[in-house]
Amino acid sequence: MGASRVAMAAVAALLVSTAPALAAGKDAKVWAAAEKARAGQLDLLEQVVNIDSGTGDIEGGRKVTALLVPRLKALGMTIETVPAEIPGLPENTVATLTGSGKARILMIGHIDTVFGPGTVAKWSYSVEGDHARGPGVADEKGGVVEGLYALQILRDLRFTNFERITFLLDTSEERGSPGTRALIDRLVRAHDVELNLEPGDAPDVITVWRKGSMTLNIDVKGRAAHAGVAPQDGRNAAVELIHQLAAVESFPRSGDGLTVNLTTIQAGTRHNIIPEAARGQINIRARQKADLDRVEAAVKESAKSTVVPDTTVTVSRENAFPPLANNPATDALAARAQAIYAGLGLKLATGGNGGASQSALAYEAGTPALDGLGPVGGGFHSEKEFMDLRSVTPRLYLLTKLIMDLSANPPKK
Repeated sequence: MGASRVAMAAVAALLVSTAPALAAGKDAKVWAAAEKARAGQLDLLEQVVNIDSGTGDIEGGRKVTALLVPRLKALGMTIETVPAEIPGLPENTVATLTGSGKARILMIGHIDTVFGPGTVAKWSYSVEGDHARGPGVADEKGGVVEGLYALQILRDLRFTNFERITFLLDTSEERGSPGTRALIDRLVRAHDVELNLEPGDAPDVITVWRKGSMTLNIDVKGRAAHAGVAPQDGRNAAVELIHQLAAVESFPRSGDGLTVNLTTIQAGTRHNIIPEAARGQINIRARQKADLDRVEAAVKESAKSTVVPDTTVTVSRENAFPPLANNPATDALAARAQAIYAGLGLKLATGGNGGASQSALAYEAGTPALDGLGPVGGGFHSEKEFMDLRSVTPRLYLLTKLIMDLSANPPKK
């Protein structure tokens, strides 16, 4: 075992050793409170799901915030409204609760979705058997509501054994949190641990690794011409773009490692004009930063030469989140969560996926992070999205007990 691996093992051992021994069986008071909260939790979830709040929908984001902030204030939380760091996004909310203990715990949830204005009019909140459905029901409005009710249970049980609990409501996560990057960096560095309210994966999984994400924009400039009278005078940007896309054909499109996928393509303005401009967007997900750089290098190398004469190709990069790598600090937090869940007689699995999140930013800042703590869901970013109602009460219990456990023994940064 190399020196670095020895050091990592030592850190993991230290983190596990700081976790208290959890009593066998469930905490009857917390469980009863989680069961009692269920009706109100699902009622609030229906209300926030039935508000369109796709990333960039300023009024929609403000409407969701207006539902949540009075409830956070009623819990005794101090509210800070933080303007987005780029134009075209609603304000972010930082809610802070001060206690009498020593732990500094950060929860992060996002209220933006991938669904545009008018979605709710066609597809609103509904319940089908064990599944709640609707735009953003699991990703991530279910987790945001869960976070609020965990705080309510702590208030009702008069639990104050923490220095502070901070709850960030991010309004641009689905675009890589461009409106909150500096804010997130400040918050993760000021806390001992970050708990992320992204949904758990089926059947009952918390997230210990995530891929990083970036988008490459391939822009082609050509020359317009009449497609019937003088097509020879044109320089077809769309045709050149098709040739440029061949640069990513050799990369995998699916799997647990690197994936590279064409996600948007635009070209042309009218059926009888040779396209003057074209753009393709390539979404790259990777568990190693080096893989992101490798794909970018391949696309930029291809852009140096063109097939259609007199066309030019420009490649630009939009970073979202870095990877959340497997690491001892996250594993130690997962072990605590699994012990709590075992008290319910339930098994909590660990895993990862290609959906990037803010936890990677906490990890890069040296703050232990655990992800996927919201209710279990699936079908994300599609009209198949659902939240498993059977997971609502156990996951609320888990989050509440994890906060209590971390308050007593915060992890070492």
